[in-house]
Amino acid sequence: MNKQILALAIPNILTNLAVPLLGVVDTALMGRLDNLAYIGAIAIGSLIFNFVYWIFGFLRMGTTGFTAQAHGENNPEALSSSLMRPLSIALAIALTLMALQVPLAQLSFYLIQSSAEVESFAREYFFIRIWAAPATLMLYVMNGWFLGRQNARYPMYIAFLVNGVNIAANLYFVKVLNLNASGVAWGTLIAQYMGLALAFTLFFKQYRALIPYLAPSLRHGTELKRFLLVNGDIFIRTLCLLLTFSFFTAESARLGEEVLAVNTILLQFWTLMAYGIDGFAFAAESLVGKYLGAGHIHLLKKTIQRLFLWGMGLGLGFALIYFFFFSSLFGIFTDKQELLTQAMPYMMWVVLGPLVNTPCFIWDGIYIGATASVAMRNAMLISTLVIFFPCYWLLLPYLGNHALWVAMLCFMASRGITLSLGAPRHIFKT
Repeated sequence: MNKQILALAIPNILTNLAVPLLGVVDTALMGRLDNLAYIGAIAIGSLIFNFVYWIFGFLRMGTTGFTAQAHGENNPEALSSSLMRPLSIALAIALTLMALQVPLAQLSFYLIQSSAEVESFAREYFFIRIWAAPATLMLYVMNGWFLGRQNARYPMYIAFLVNGVNIAANLYFVKVLNLNASGVAWGTLIAQYMGLALAFTLFFKQYRALIPYLAPSLRHGTELKRFLLVNGDIFIRTLCLLLTFSFFTAESARLGEEVLAVNTILLQFWTLMAYGIDGFAFAAESLVGKYLGAGHIHLLKKTIQRLFLWGMGLGLGFALIYFFFFSSLFGIFTDKQELLTQAMPYMMWVVLGPLVNTPCFIWDGIYIGATASVAMRNAMLISTLVIFFPCYWLLLPYLGNHALWVAMLCFMASRGITLSLGAPRHIFKT
């Protein structure tokens, strides 16, 4: 059991840690330039695309759940459907985003208030990176499908290529060509399309037996309806998640350019931790879906127990590293001592994050594998609307920037608690 979990989790952890590594490099590159506005521009630009792209995270999550269950059933028609439907939806969404890029930019920069200089650099970043939309969204689908097939190696290969190319391109565009924030956007654009090319190459090399089923798989209307219903719930869940983090960044910007820079760097610590723990969450998606599809409830329960043991152990490791090496790790992101001085009072939230956040990450993977989307949606709505926003507005007059961090920690704790309470009904009901 442990061997099977680790066989999926370790490649997922390596894959996921490659993603925030890019954020670390981008932030470090901008943090060493003369103008702090570049850090803000990358934060705002990334925020917009996190919202625009991650709101369609159902393209990966829903694909993994349906694919894992089809894999457990050993059903080639369902396996083909679980790939072709989300791919066609991803392409349609991407083309729509590119067609509407101007009004999308106007709305985004209207909602996110920042200095004129930060907005100017962020706009340059936006109008370059938007052209990566087809590759980005279709990669969501391909990675989700590979994970559903119990294949965590292919997403790892893709992530290594994408991030390696992205980092190399960013260093070249920023350090050699002096393109600053726009150079980071060009690096992302190039890397995403190279990653998509590799994904298709790997699919046709390994899964060519499914090719005869691909086109016919689009014809089953009943399955499409279920796919859209489940992913509609995941869409709402993701929207709430992005709303919370977007509000966090937007409020940081409202509190000042230095607060925005500090919070942007501190969130990188949470991001690194989240992507590490998500290695076990992604393993949960694959294994839970597989065992539910095959009807192996006893193995399902044992797997979930082991996933929490491994996940919490890794979370504790992150907390200890952050506690003992906070200053050294912060120095990776910027060489400005004044930012470190301002960040020190918030170290406690960085350290507590891995311990509080881990349960909700693991439960997310479990619910995705079970395609228990309604329960995920409801838990997220409660945590966002009943916990996060009231907590922040009540504490803001007394705690200032600390209120953002307290509200975020309460939000994460609420997600873990609500999903835990719903598990007997939604996960173990069979």
